[in-house]
Amino acid sequence: MLRPLGMSVTHYSCLELLAQRPGLSNSDLARGAFVTRQTMNVLLQALERDGYVTRPAAAPVGKTLPTRLTPRGRRSLEKASAAVRSVEARMLAGLTETEQSDAFRTLQSMIHSLRGDNEGA
Repeated sequence: MLRPLGMSVTHYSCLELLAQRPGLSNSDLARGAFVTRQTMNVLLQALERDGYVTRPAAAPVGKTLPTRLTPRGRRSLEKASAAVRSVEARMLAGLTETEQSDAFRTLQSMIHSLRGDNEGA
């Protein structure tokens, strides 16, 4: 559903993470989006080139280049988030409140498994 917006799920995840936590590093973004640092670096280069994010030319501290959304990136995220909310509403429409809670719990467990922690298991 994000494809008509010209956005992959990883692209959306990156923008969403930056909206929640401005200044994240490439490594932090890669972990949050469940991709390799190399994959995230390629995405960040494209997002920066296209004006969705900005990074300093040189790292202010160490080697980390903190990434921030631009106004264009925020607008793009707002449109994508609306599309995501629409899909979520359609997915959940046929479920009872209990089924929705069960599905949420299952998804949380899957996220914890992907992260390598067993808190959700």
